[in-house]
Amino acid sequence: MSKIKPSQGAPYARIMGVGGYRPTRVVPNEVILEKIDSSDEWIRSRSGIATRHWANDEETVAAMSIEASGKAIADAGITAEQIGAVVVSTVSHFSQTPAIATEIADKLGTNKAAAFDISAGCAGFGYGLTLAKGMVVEGSAEYVLVIGVERLSDLTDLEDRATAFLFGDGAGAVVVGPSQEPNIGPTVWGSEGDKAGTIKQTVPWDHFRTGDVAQLPLDAKGEVKFPAITQEGQAVFRWAVFEMAKVAQQALDAAGITADDLDVFIPHQANMRIIDSMVKTLKLPEHVTVARDVETTGNTSAASIPLAMERLLATGQAKSGDTALVIGFGAGLVYAATVVTLP
Repeated sequence: MSKIKPSQGAPYARIMGVGGYRPTRVVPNEVILEKIDSSDEWIRSRSGIATRHWANDEETVAAMSIEASGKAIADAGITAEQIGAVVVSTVSHFSQTPAIATEIADKLGTNKAAAFDISAGCAGFGYGLTLAKGMVVEGSAEYVLVIGVERLSDLTDLEDRATAFLFGDGAGAVVVGPSQEPNIGPTVWGSEGDKAGTIKQTVPWDHFRTGDVAQLPLDAKGEVKFPAITQEGQAVFRWAVFEMAKVAQQALDAAGITADDLDVFIPHQANMRIIDSMVKTLKLPEHVTVARDVETTGNTSAASIPLAMERLLATGQAKSGDTALVIGFGAGLVYAATVVTLP
């Protein structure tokens, strides 16, 4: 017989508040076209992106996270001292250790909250949300702060015609807390590591240690480039359109609802064509509001879902209590989908 006392958490969990931060600099396609042979029409037709935000020197991963988190905490009606854990999803914090979550937890004024980073690419928000739900229900934290944050402008090769226009910067955060009703559904998540090469960093960091220029990417002048994100666009597009619609449907099934029961659809903001294709495949009714934040924000990876959620609520396109399907997918290849009640 076990001697371990059972955990005592909340019956269920919910998203209590949301906040976002977008860098002050807005970058139109014309700026991207300065270094690639393309056109505004081509970029818009391929991705739906017209502008994106790029961070300045002061808009660090930590600084953007703190701004978004402060809004989420206020929206949730709690104080930073009540936060029991901070989960940060990012691929653009460049210090191997310590986790940026520890700095964020301290500067927000939490009371020594547990803090850690996760690396799950564009599915990172869904991964963090699932972990937060588990902590609240298990009882290891009453309130959990989940942050998705990226400075992907630091990992963008502006000479790469296939990716230069895709990425943006920003931070989105939510507070997850206790609930008497199920307001975060079961998560359908997974990975397909055999396809990991379709989205990746151009070279690993340790290639810079050897000093062997032959292993490193070079620009037109023969100078070493900083590592960047690269992808096989067509392969990623096919996977996202055909496979992720299936995962989204599985999340609806797991939550015990149909597309007709949805009020809002918030997919990862990777590409407008992918979003439109998923809407069609899922046969979403016309009454369902669809997040298309990618047009003005670009692909912000782990930040894209909370940023899109925050904008929908702020503009009145969605309202508190709406039922929303969220799905993230990206490098790994990894994915996570669930149904939530909006705060």
